[in-house]
Parts: sequence; structure tokens; C-alpha cells
Amino acid sequence: MTTPEIVEAAPAKLNLYLHVLGRRADGFHELDSLVAFADVGDTVTARPGFARVALRGMALPPVGPRLAVSGPFGAALMGEDPSRNLVIRAAHALAARLGREADVVLMLDKRLPVASGIGGGSADAAATLRALARLWEVPADAALLYEVGVTLGADVPVCLAGRPAFFGGIGEQLDEAPALPDCHAVLVNPGVPVPTPAVFKARSGAFSAPARFTRAPADAAELAALLRERGNDLTAPALTVAPVIADVLASIEGTAGCLLSRLSGSGATCFGLYATAAQAAEAASGIAAAQPKWWVKPARLLPAPADAPPLPRGLQVPARQDLGQDMAPPPPIPFPDTGGWGVG
Repeated sequence: MTTPEIVEAAPAKLNLYLHVLGRRADGFHELDSLVAFADVGDTVTARPGFARVALRGMALPPVGPRLAVSGPFGAALMGEDPSRNLVIRAAHALAARLGREADVVLMLDKRLPVASGIGGGSADAAATLRALARLWEVPADAALLYEVGVTLGADVPVCLAGRPAFFGGIGEQLDEAPALPDCHAVLVNPGVPVPTPAVFKARSGAFSAPARFTRAPADAAELAALLRERGNDLTAPALTVAPVIADVLASIEGTAGCLLSRLSGSGATCFGLYATAAQAAEAASGIAAAQPKWWVKPARLLPAPADAPPLPRGLQVPARQDLGQDMAPPPPIPFPDTGGWGVG
């Protein structure tokens, strides 16, 4: 009998604009952002866990999940506590919600830079939830996936949607975006991780107003024009954390055909928008030649699927002190015995 194997893509998330509207009493910031996804990203594979065998005189080892990490940025995750990894946390959280054991083997092919503003960890968590829903026969559009996702991080709900959308609040308010035109991009990261808390801590000054638009841009140039009327409020504070971001933005702006250059999220990944795949490919080639140590990828913005289910309504964010609690008990012994890390 063949072991079922579920593969889910975890595409890069781009904040086409991002406005910080205010700060709540609990310390979280209210946001308004238009998010799109690119056709580059990580991959999460899930399959049923192995049978557990007790050694003589010992109890059965705890159930996983077990996680193996591969890919060019896999090594960057190996220094962190496995129980903090969003893939492991997502598996624990969904299993707890379903009242079952997290008996699963997960493989993460890590191709996006870590702590880079393009939702890598959040996209991985969302892909894990989708993969486990298929493996454990939960409807892929079940509200409980979003209810679990909102406890894992601000970007996880929109990454679960996996299509262009506006998000508000601290990520729990999702709304449909107008159809986006065919548009290409170049993603550039200088190899400097930028922790989101440090960027928000460095933010100062007035807050912005929401800036949603309702008309569907006719083409990439019109989309870029709409976005130029908006911005990313985290750019200035991110520059204080990682000044090299200014060099990245300048490199993108200097390429032929660039319609817009912008920081995504809290950085340090920046992106440029282009009308054609050829322009994006030429721009990526030029930047990579000039900066061989930077991560540079041409990409296409993913359209919304024609059969996309409605976005969830009324998601409730747990109190700050409850976020992440009891979601991921730390694995007592490293992989491969009971859970934690492996290297693929």
C-alpha cells in the first residue's frame, strides 16, 4: 500500500502597499494592506507518521510531528528552537483543534529567505494547515483552518487564502481585492534578516489612513500608478534596522521597465513590478550580476483562482497573552525519535 503524500506550495507574499493605522491597547498595530502572491516560494510535504515502538522498559515515545528541512535556506532554521517553528506549531494547533494526535511527518523545502518580509514562515504554516487538512480529510475551506491560523501569526490567514486580498486589523480581517492584471516582479533580498518587532519598535510619527481601492487596474502600469499613491509605512523604520534596503530599492529602480519598487512587509525583501516576463527576467539577471551575494528571483503575481471560496468573516484574535499558548509543546527529544528537526 502506497503511503499518501500531500504537497502544498507556500508562495511568497508581497505587501503591494502597507499602511499602519494605529496601535491598540494590547500593543498590536492595526494595519491596512493589499497582499498578492508570487509564483516562487517554499514547499511543504505531509505524510502519515511512522509507527511508534517502545524500547524495553520504556514507555512509548510521544507522537511527532517530525519535521525534515531542506532547501537553500533550510540551514537558517536549524539554530532555532523547533517548538517555535511555525510548521511544527501549525501541526500541533490543528491536531489539538481536531482532538487527534499530530502523527505526521512534514518536509519543508525552504527556498525563501528567513525573516525577509515575504511571509515565508506564515506561508509555510498556511501550507502545513492545507496539507494536513487534505491528509486528515478536513474540507480545505473549513473555517477552523482560519481559526487556527489566526492564532499563529498576523500573515497566516491571508496566506491561507493564497490570493490577492486586503487585510486589516492585525491580519484577521480579510476582504476581496479587485482583480489584478497580469503583472511580473523581481524579488530581491540582500541576505540580511530583519526581525519584524525591531522594525515596529523603530517606527515613529503619525499613523496613516486606510487606502483601499475598488476599481480593477487595466494593466500593470495602472496597478503601479495606484500603488504609487500608497506606500509601505515600515520602509523608514526598516532602513534604520537594515540600511542596505536603500541600495536594494535603488538597484531595482535602476532597471529598465521598472514600474514601481517597494519594500515588502518589514523587509528586507524588496520587489519591482514590470509589465512583461522578459523585462522582469532581464532586470533580475542584471541585479544578480551586479550583486552576486543577493537573493534575486523573477516572478509572476498569481491571479485569484476562478473557484476561490469566500474569505472568512468574524475571525477572533486571541488575547495577546494567549497567542501561541498550548499550540506547540516542545519536542522532548530531537528528530528522529519523537519530533523536532531533521535535515533533508
